[in-house]
Amino acid sequence: MIHSAFELFREFGVSGTGLRDINAHSGVARGAIYHHFPGGKDELAAAAATYAGDQIRALLETVAITADPITTVRAFVAAWEDHVIAHEFRAGCTIVAVANEAASGSTVAEAASQAFDSWVSVLATCLQREGISRERAERLGSMIVSAVEGAVILSRVRGTTGPLKDVGSELETILAGVLHR
Repeated sequence: MIHSAFELFREFGVSGTGLRDINAHSGVARGAIYHHFPGGKDELAAAAATYAGDQIRALLETVAITADPITTVRAFVAAWEDHVIAHEFRAGCTIVAVANEAASGSTVAEAASQAFDSWVSVLATCLQREGISRERAERLGSMIVSAVEGAVILSRVRGTTGPLKDVGSELETILAGVLHR
């Protein structure tokens, strides 16, 4: 159910996805969602945001453990380029879809925030290994996530990976300057 919500939310949004759609996509019986998620769609949306965050965090960790920040950002951007192309520009980021419809301070908003924060943390750790202060590394990590997520949205609505390519190139230039390369 979580995986189905993850897939459907990134393409149709939370409000554009009904519980029946999730049931049909996941193949679970009617009522199973409320059995496993007594908080209903909000609880499922929070779980989908966490799941989505874990997917990208794992990708970032896999690269960042041995790579420099520029290579890590390059892989982050390339993964999103591959994603929007594979989904023919119909699917964006589940976390953005969930966050856009979440009430401030809600469990759903908190799950989305934690997911993005986990990405920032991986990027900041990678930057700190290169001698960047913790505070600056966190600001840079936040900027990277914000820029890439914005580029995913633009790429999706424009039907081209151009915004992702542009953001990736500019982030590499910024990081090269920060890292004095």
